[in-house]
Amino acid sequence: MNEPLVFLPGHMCDGRLFAHQIEAFSPKSAVHLANFAHGATMAEFAANALASAPPRFVLCGLSMGGIVAMEILRTAADRIAGLVLMDTNHRAETHESAEARKRRIALARRGELASVVRDEMKPAYLAEGPRNEQILELVMAMAIGLGSQVFERQARAIMSRPDQSETLRRAAVPTLVICGEEDKLCSPQTHEDMAGLIPGSKLEVVRGAGHLVSLEQPERTNELISDWLENAG
Repeated sequence: MNEPLVFLPGHMCDGRLFAHQIEAFSPKSAVHLANFAHGATMAEFAANALASAPPRFVLCGLSMGGIVAMEILRTAADRIAGLVLMDTNHRAETHESAEARKRRIALARRGELASVVRDEMKPAYLAEGPRNEQILELVMAMAIGLGSQVFERQARAIMSRPDQSETLRRAAVPTLVICGEEDKLCSPQTHEDMAGLIPGSKLEVVRGAGHLVSLEQPERTNELISDWLENAG
């Protein structure tokens, strides 16, 4: 499979989330990166990504980016040559998660975005590893760079996301599902469920990674995507 790659970053992340993948795949394929600084719903994020994407592409989304990828699959499946879903969730928001998100939005509105990211979001992201401090500094920099207004828009979009189970059941594109073995936000079981819904999909669980597999285990992530692209095409 040699179509262009379109990367969709997660909640309060930018292209640095995929820096290792962009470096690895750019010499072989055209690489595009979506920007979710604008928009307020998954449908708007999906439309914005599609507007800047090539006519046909391999779609790679992590966390919120995976949720957007599933919305693109629902609305524009004919443009997707292949799909990579990483550390994400196909289900709608739970009441408990929505309430926690509302509280974080209120804190961000009061100018406390840094503490929200530092004290509540960062501790749940990573497995134990020697590069954790470096990765967490990057997570903080990406979030602070995007700011509290983007945080609120993205959080509300996540809260109102639809359940995409039926979308996955109808999927007719080659699909790779990747999950960190220690992902506390989107469990391996959730990814097993997703892979079970998608006809012919392949599931890979990565040891030594939590919710940010592209940064925690970049070489293994690149290897999995590269092997899948070669065999799926």
